[in-house]
Amino acid sequence: MDIEDIEVFIGIDVGKSEHWATALIRDGRKALDKALPNDEDRLREVYQRLQAKGQVLVVVDQPATIGALAVVVAQDMGITVGYLPGLSMRRIADLTPGSAKTDAKDAAVIASAARTMPHTLCAISTSDEDAAALSMLTGFDLDLARQVPDR
Repeated sequence: MDIEDIEVFIGIDVGKSEHWATALIRDGRKALDKALPNDEDRLREVYQRLQAKGQVLVVVDQPATIGALAVVVAQDMGITVGYLPGLSMRRIADLTPGSAKTDAKDAAVIASAARTMPHTLCAISTSDEDAAALSMLTGFDLDLARQVPDR
């Protein structure tokens, strides 16, 4: 994967209800390190804020199922998206100081790998049909959520 024009590397450790995102600037400084809800509007807001710093690369550890929304939102915004396969992820994490496996550590490993080891990444492309189907499903989910009365 070519990262020559990338200024911001976002590593996302995806989860069911929330993700952990770490964004690194080209020189290695952190621009973001926090939990994000698995929510389209919130993802767009974070991606837009980071796009103000330059060209962005989003890299996830699970591109399908629970990671699909983060991928499709980025692609819809014209952001390049990559995937760090699990075996590569674990090998790189094993070389990282600290033995605890946390979402924050995993996101940092993903962002760092994207910045310094682009050869470990796989490019992700989603068809327009897949994007439309996911958009319809998330819209349906949002409609259902709005029908639930506040408690």
